[in-house]
Order: sequence, then structure tokens, then C-alpha cells
Amino acid sequence: MNTIAAPRWPPVVAAAVAALLVAGLGAAATDLSPWYEALRKPAWQPPAWLFGPAWTLIFGLAAMAGVLGWVHAPHASARRRMLCLFALNGGLNVLWSALFFHFRRPDWALYEVGLLWLSVAWLALHLRASSRTAARLLLPYLAWVAFAAALNFAVVDLNAPFVAN
Repeated sequence: MNTIAAPRWPPVVAAAVAALLVAGLGAAATDLSPWYEALRKPAWQPPAWLFGPAWTLIFGLAAMAGVLGWVHAPHASARRRMLCLFALNGGLNVLWSALFFHFRRPDWALYEVGLLWLSVAWLALHLRASSRTAARLLLPYLAWVAFAAALNFAVVDLNAPFVAN
């Protein structure tokens, strides 16, 4: 007789809450104000409506990676390290939005986006040790941040210099 493993609700709930928290804080820091609208942007920038669905997918995949990382972690210290890496990544994700939109410093955000990309890569490498699937789920996030970095660079290149408010 086949039995189905019981869902592991605590990591599922924690991952969902964390993803919603980071998404909510990032969205709160993202102000598509007249300042942003006036920025020159490259012709290859995706339409504004695409960013919401893209981030929703990325955060959903990251939450699934977190659940798999939790379930397959070999010991408690690996879980703690994973949680610290996710927390670092979430903080860097929100910081990028704050630097770019709230502080209106795409130039500062350009430096920070490199740290954001490294945090995703570090997290994927850490998860790979216990779950290759979890690591693979972060690949779209890694690609999106690389694309965001290129877009950020183009915005800085087209609009610099920026001054503190």
C-alpha cells in the first residue's frame, strides 16, 4: 500500500509568508513616480505590466526552493544557514528597490544589484548540496537579476549623473 507523506506545513507557511513579506516591502519601496517615468530607458525594457507577473513567479519559485531546502537539509545548521542566506537575499532585494525608486539613486542600486545577484548564486550553491531541484528553482531569479542589472546599467548610462535628494 502506497502512503503519501504528510505535508510539512511549517516550512510551506514560513516560505509563503517570507515571500509575501519581501514582495510587499519591495513593492512599497517601488514608486513609479513622475521622476521614474521621466527617466530615459532602453528600447529593450519590458513593458511595465510584465514586472509584477515576473516577480510573482520568481518569488513563488524561491519559496518552493526554500521549502525543498528545508525538507532536504541534512541537519539543523544547514537549515539555519539557508534561512540566513534567504534573509540576506530578501534584504538585498528590498534594498535595491529602495535605492532605485525611493532614494532615486539608480547609480547606487547598480552597485547593490551585484550583491543581490551574488546572494542568489550563493543561495543556489548552498541549496544544491541538499536539493538540486531547489537550486534549479532559483535559476530564473538569477537570470532575472542579471537582466535587471543590465537594465539598471542602461538607465544609469542614459540618465547619469544622479544627485542625492
